[in-house]
Amino acid sequence: MATTADFRNGMVIVYNGALCKIVEFQHSKMGRGGAVVRTKLKNIVTGQVLENTFRSGEKVEEARVEAREMEYLYNDGSFYYVMDHDSFDQIPIPADLLGNDVYFIKENDFVKVLMYQNEPIGIELPTAVVLKVTGTEPGVRGNTATNVTKPATCETGLKVQVPLFINEGDYIKVDTRDGSYLSRENV
Repeated sequence: MATTADFRNGMVIVYNGALCKIVEFQHSKMGRGGAVVRTKLKNIVTGQVLENTFRSGEKVEEARVEAREMEYLYNDGSFYYVMDHDSFDQIPIPADLLGNDVYFIKENDFVKVLMYQNEPIGIELPTAVVLKVTGTEPGVRGNTATNVTKPATCETGLKVQVPLFINEGDYIKVDTRDGSYLSRENV
């Protein structure tokens, strides 16, 4: 059991029978009253964001989530299959559990799979990934006085707004937190 003093961003707790990640928290003390901890919790399975207030010192159940590095193999539409290199077990992860994270992984990439009681509950992405641009319109010269962008489609199906100088076949670095263009990469 953990207390509210142990809270940190990214910590996973069991709240109302569901696994929730602490997105942010704030200790607050008001006058004569007791201190409280205001939290923003994100349900790992459904993605729902909840706001809750805990009394200071209140005990909560901390979920022991293990991150295992596995290789992403393929998907069949409803499941994404990863392989554990220690036991060579192939583990299916439901597509709805991954959500938009599927746009940032390619076949044969290594990903950290979050496991709770030997069941996959999601993946942990790096802050940026390098993807190949598979489709974009040629940039129009002359309109470069401002920061002009155009749509581009990456190899995973992700649609990103990129600068005019990015062409089909280029590699770009994309931020996994918001799906935005960061830079052009030489691969």
